[in-house]
Amino acid sequence: MKRCISCDRRFGTLKWDCPYCGFNPQTSGTIVRFATPIGKDGFDPGAFDHLVELEHDSFWFRSRNRLIDWAVARYFPNARSLLEIGCGTGFVLEGLRAAHPQLRLVGGDLHLDGLAHADRRVPEVSLLQLDARRIPFHAEFDVVGAFDVLEHIDDDRRVLAEMRTAVKPGGGIVLTVPQHPWLWSASDEYAQHKRRYRRSELVSKVLSAGFAIRRVTSFVTLLLPAMAGMRSGRRLSRRPLDPNREHLLAQRITRPLEGVLALERRLIARGIDLPAGGSLLLVAERTP
Repeated sequence: MKRCISCDRRFGTLKWDCPYCGFNPQTSGTIVRFATPIGKDGFDPGAFDHLVELEHDSFWFRSRNRLIDWAVARYFPNARSLLEIGCGTGFVLEGLRAAHPQLRLVGGDLHLDGLAHADRRVPEVSLLQLDARRIPFHAEFDVVGAFDVLEHIDDDRRVLAEMRTAVKPGGGIVLTVPQHPWLWSASDEYAQHKRRYRRSELVSKVLSAGFAIRRVTSFVTLLLPAMAGMRSGRRLSRRPLDPNREHLLAQRITRPLEGVLALERRLIARGIDLPAGGSLLLVAERTP
């Protein structure tokens, strides 16, 4: 059902006009607008132009998409609807559309800059400008996903609670987040991260939001030593951050790096929970 962000009443009409208080969100083309960013709000809107250029060529973005596609198919095989919070340029939605054509997909992001790219990438997907701390749905989706989004938001507990509100009974969430506070570097500051997560922290917050954990595992595990070494070297050298450096280095050996992460996916698919890594994958089901 739809949920009015003004009066919090629920309604099932096709239109977004609230039949109770009359709230009527604005639109920009086909994008329905429920929020307006204040400042940068945890992400630099100008970065979307850069992201759209690197995502298709990045071993990390492509590999993460395959892991997300696998998790949705494995843990929610009967899902018919999915909302992605913080969809950015639509790269994940594009991958989900190809891998799961049966899904009704909806994407939401705070920034119109990203949604404009998503609208070109996946014009058949409904897109909303929304604040993840106030999601305009109640028990609407089989799955709600947030992929490297929570770390940008101060009040991540509220976002998790809102995700639960948007999920149908029996549905659940899929999350990815950066792992290990000791990996914190200028790259995190550049990306405007609020935190890197400990596994126990993420699990605790998800449980407190009213979910039951179905799976949690690290990924980018086999590349963790190289990742840690690069970040330590940058700190010791005190050289200025070049946000493209890791990506440009990785482009030279894209196939081997994708092969490493493909091996990790096979291990994860066999039920092996990797103990450490650059990122965490968590799947949880909404409790009654």
